Amino acid sequence: MSTEPDLRDHVRAFPFPFTQDTYRYSINLGPAGQPVQTSAGQWGDSVVHIDGRYSEELAQRRDILRRDPSRRQVLAHMRPAAWDAMLTLMLELSLAYPDTMMLHREAAGRFHWINRRAGIDQRFAYGDPRTLPQEPLAFIGDQVQEDIVLLDQREAQLFVDAGLVCFASNWSFGFNLGMSFLQVHGPVPRIHDTGIAARAETFAMRLQPGEPYRRTNWSLSVGGRLDQSTETYPEWGPARGRTLDLEDAAFGAEVHLRVEVQHLVRLAESGCVMFLIRTYQLPLEVIAQVEPWRDRLAAVLAELPEDMADYKGFLAYRDRAADWLRARAPAAP
Repeated sequence: MSTEPDLRDHVRAFPFPFTQDTYRYSINLGPAGQPVQTSAGQWGDSVVHIDGRYSEELAQRRDILRRDPSRRQVLAHMRPAAWDAMLTLMLELSLAYPDTMMLHREAAGRFHWINRRAGIDQRFAYGDPRTLPQEPLAFIGDQVQEDIVLLDQREAQLFVDAGLVCFASNWSFGFNLGMSFLQVHGPVPRIHDTGIAARAETFAMRLQPGEPYRRTNWSLSVGGRLDQSTETYPEWGPARGRTLDLEDAAFGAEVHLRVEVQHLVRLAESGCVMFLIRTYQLPLEVIAQVEPWRDRLAAVLAELPEDMADYKGFLAYRDRAADWLRARAPAAP
């Protein structure tokens, strides 16, 4: 395995998502904040996670927003939820990283926020935009690696009515803005016939403040690019079609296992649901060096139904990926 410290740390904290040799869509929600042991390390002990790519990923987000401000939108009725989300994330950061992140409550709804890692020392009055250098979702979105979606709950449904999403995986936050939960998940195969989508929404609507839950989602991607939104498809989509022409070494370096750790958090003040998406990626050449991961991913890919592989966007090179991983197994003595 590479000796680069950042890569070693990234492998140790990688949320390998499979517990068996087959995969089907499921709600797969569990309580947040409980560490998960893997064959290479551990993940999941906090709702927000900062790693060695903090500065790099935040710089990418700033660049994306500069080119496409529509990646951050807050409908008018969601402005209170944006303040609620900002304060909630500050609390989570201060719990997870007390040496560098501190939130102090002062008198009359005023707070003092310190983020030493980002060089921020900011006093503000909750709900008063004049006391922040940016609107609240922009301010906190520049300090966490997670994408943020805010769901309004009304008419016995959830609606995507605000967010900051720069690292989407083949979907568009701008297109989904204002849609219901079930509309957003309309294209996903199998989850409607099985009732998974409806059960997931019901679960999310029953969330209570202070009881966050999490799940994982996954796919394969080419090139390790975080921003794979539909808006930028011409920049990353064509690479999918070139994978079969790559030499073996290049294939293992270019094809990545992409995993999202998704948290659902009921916001206490506004009552909205905050959906956090943190994206991790490792190339197959690194996955192959962790034997249980190599064998399990190969098995999952080989068995995955065609419609699911097609929706996830890797049907064209699914078989080669499985074969590539199996070929890296040590020869029998």
